[in-house]
Amino acid sequence: MPSFFDRSSQIAKPGFSRWLVPPAALAIHLCIGQAYAFSVFKLPMTKLIGVTASAPDDWKQSELGWIFSIAIVFLGLSAAVFGRWVESGGPRRAMFVAACCFGGGFLVAALGVQLHNIWIVYLGYGVLGGIGLGIGYISPVSTLIKWFPDRPGMATGMAIMGFGGGAMIASPLSLMLMKFYATPQSVGVTQTFVTMGAIYFLVMMFGVFLVRLPADGWKPDGFVPRAVAGTMITVGNVSVDQAFKTRQFWQLWLVLCMNVTAGIGILETASPMIQEMFPGHVTAAAAGGFVGLLSIFNMAGRFVWSSTSDYIGRRNTYMIFFTLGILLYASIPSIGHMGSVPLFVAVCVILLSMYGGGFATIPAYLKDVFGTMHVGAIHGRLLTAWSVAGVLGPVLVNYIRDYQLAQGVAKPDAYNVTMYLMAVLLMVGFVSNWFMKPVDTRHLYQGEPLKA
Repeated sequence: MPSFFDRSSQIAKPGFSRWLVPPAALAIHLCIGQAYAFSVFKLPMTKLIGVTASAPDDWKQSELGWIFSIAIVFLGLSAAVFGRWVESGGPRRAMFVAACCFGGGFLVAALGVQLHNIWIVYLGYGVLGGIGLGIGYISPVSTLIKWFPDRPGMATGMAIMGFGGGAMIASPLSLMLMKFYATPQSVGVTQTFVTMGAIYFLVMMFGVFLVRLPADGWKPDGFVPRAVAGTMITVGNVSVDQAFKTRQFWQLWLVLCMNVTAGIGILETASPMIQEMFPGHVTAAAAGGFVGLLSIFNMAGRFVWSSTSDYIGRRNTYMIFFTLGILLYASIPSIGHMGSVPLFVAVCVILLSMYGGGFATIPAYLKDVFGTMHVGAIHGRLLTAWSVAGVLGPVLVNYIRDYQLAQGVAKPDAYNVTMYLMAVLLMVGFVSNWFMKPVDTRHLYQGEPLKA
């Protein structure tokens, strides 16, 4: 009798609806998307000892910024290392491991908070949770592309929008739990971590039991491949090892890295940034709402932009991201000087929609360029760009901010240099995407399809 986690036991039986797979993917991505709401913990975690105000031995924001960065680093590394393993074993096994790592990471991080040991928090949420993020992130992507060959952009958008929307749930949930558990001696972070770890594990297990793989050679009724402007769809498949050697892989790596660095710099520090840029106008509760709003647009952008890319092409979609992004990032310092909170929020939600759209569009871009044979494993390797961006974006924002403050710059102006720098990084991504060409036919795999 086949094991529950064997690949053969994951093959869908006749009559299975492919529309059940997106909810399974969402169960994973909505949970691991909590990472995008981690900024709501930053200010409370600077008061673990002082409770009402930071004590001398409390952690600084720059120290806490590394928690998120380490998690994103291990997201990319685990996705790259375990990409073949995910493809060969199927999504069910990968989703289960992701649930154990992500839920367990919260528990270890809770221990670190309780002992006030930042290294245990790094290990829990950063390393263990980051591995759960990486495996969970890629586990449903290639499965969805196989189920929806007629709309690959829409399919990946359906799953990956959950990652962007996770903060919409996590932000108010985190604030509610910290308020519930808070006492005169505690801000409630430890208990909140334990509770969220348990909740997320249970929800992710729903996806484990629901997900299925299509049978070999399955196609949707009436499926006819169609040409799409600007897609540069390959005429064959490229193996993961061969794709890694192509110029196109590294161009797409740079495209993703620059787009993510710019967006993640805002997202990771969203709550404290809006409070400091508009002092006296934005409360902590309103800042939490701002994080949730960013999550909504991050989520919506993943579906809307990736679905749009099925019609206008992936390259053209990214050209819009970079062109509009450059203009909007460069405008943020001026908006800050104007003191317009609504305009600042409007700019940020547009930026975050394109940030999310970039994540959801890249798997279909990879499918267009390298084929479907190893798209999941190739996607996993490409996510090392996210690892670099996960360090680069928050480090640029947090450390440039600290340096600016040390030089006597007022808090509302401490983010200006970073915003201009983000615009420059988007220019680099623009150039890389501009020069994208189809893969040379010498890179195409000529034999029977390989197992990842």
